[in-house]
Amino acid sequence: MHSVAICALVALLLAGCYGMRRSKGGGQIAAVSQRKLDTAAIAIARGYTITPVITDLTFPTACDFDDQGRLYVIEAGYSYGEVWTAPRLIRIDGDNSKTVIATGDKNGPWTGLVYHDGNFYVAEGGQLNGGKILRIGMDGKITALVSDLPAFGDHHTNGPAIKGDYIYFGQGAATNSGVVGPDNAKFGWLKRKPDFHDIPCQDIELAGHNFESADTAATNRKVVTGAYSAFGTTTRPGQVIKGKVPCTGAIMRIPLQGGAPELVAWGLRNPYGLRFNADGKLFVTDNGYDERSSRPIWGAGDLLWEITPGTWYGFPDFSGHQILEGDIEFKGPGKPAAQSLLKKHPNQPPQPAAVLGVHSSSNGFDFDTGGFFAKGEAFVAQFGDMAPGVGKVVAPVGFKVVRVNPQTGVIRDFVVNKGKRNAPASYLGSGGLERPVSVKFSRSGEQLYIVDFGIVTTDKNGPKPTAGTGVVWKIAKR
Repeated sequence: MHSVAICALVALLLAGCYGMRRSKGGGQIAAVSQRKLDTAAIAIARGYTITPVITDLTFPTACDFDDQGRLYVIEAGYSYGEVWTAPRLIRIDGDNSKTVIATGDKNGPWTGLVYHDGNFYVAEGGQLNGGKILRIGMDGKITALVSDLPAFGDHHTNGPAIKGDYIYFGQGAATNSGVVGPDNAKFGWLKRKPDFHDIPCQDIELAGHNFESADTAATNRKVVTGAYSAFGTTTRPGQVIKGKVPCTGAIMRIPLQGGAPELVAWGLRNPYGLRFNADGKLFVTDNGYDERSSRPIWGAGDLLWEITPGTWYGFPDFSGHQILEGDIEFKGPGKPAAQSLLKKHPNQPPQPAAVLGVHSSSNGFDFDTGGFFAKGEAFVAQFGDMAPGVGKVVAPVGFKVVRVNPQTGVIRDFVVNKGKRNAPASYLGSGGLERPVSVKFSRSGEQLYIVDFGIVTTDKNGPKPTAGTGVVWKIAKR
């Protein structure tokens, strides 16, 4: 009893200290309008060099190569902070000049790119008009292979990855943790789509928990909202929410020529990066919960999953294989403990292949299949924290590229800025990495390209991205 009391006292003191400390996220600095580059400011694994390939991009998110080995990059056309630009597919020519191949509609962000058999395939995030998977020909012709995906919320349509005759893609959850709240109004979408909410892929039975929050449409008024329901709509114990496809928080696939989506797996929060390894197994990065919304979740890391078709991966009641309810690990200081939203769970979620940093925003990744870097390992771009909006951090998290052994879950830094702490270049006042969002190995496997989104600062009002600060970096052996 004595030791238990001491542990409780220590926990209380630590919670008090945490509560008094202010958040120190990587973006919590004064606005920055220009970017400088200095490879000497970057620490990289011994035996490798890093150089900038192309600069002055606006919100780049992914790259790939055609049959001739030419580099192509997509610009998203949208950034959190409700900043809209034109989504574009750009070819980088030998003299590092840019040729625009295609320009999309105001329905970004374009989040992913893959080249296959003479065409490009793009995941269109769908913030305004719903998500799409696009095919873009070498002549710039854009064809939607699937449309009207439920992508109006916090997270978008992601991917894609191709295997055989199918295109696989991710669809992120509408919310942070299954309940619509005032935080979604800050994202901007709740005002546009007041009836939007998460959609299960199969029938679910609710526990009936409801959450009180401020009414975003009226001051000094409260509303009560249940899981998988529109803002201000309550639920009851045992209520069944019918599942349908397309749904949110899922991996789906369509035929290469287009068609209706089929469910692959569900119960994911934000399946961002999708890649097949050399053995043909599908892996996915999944952004963990934030400490926000009517149902804040504390201390949930990002995940790397090996996907087994037909499996439910735990959203909104698990983080990895750990249930949120009753686990003090996921209860923030001064915040309520999480309660399970589902009365019954489809299955016990499996163990993730790896657990990455809390709020690291581990996004696009690629496998080293050639053995020039670390054969079989996943190289993961970490966009970095978006504190304070995602919750408090006491130091910057992410802003680097890590390598992950999917067999053991061991994670090692591969590329990171030099300095007293890990942080973006704008925070450190240096010329290194800002926000790596994806990586791609060259066709030979001898080079690794990093797509760096550019400068994004943050404050209590949300993100503030800086156009024209995106970069693509190349890493090669000396």
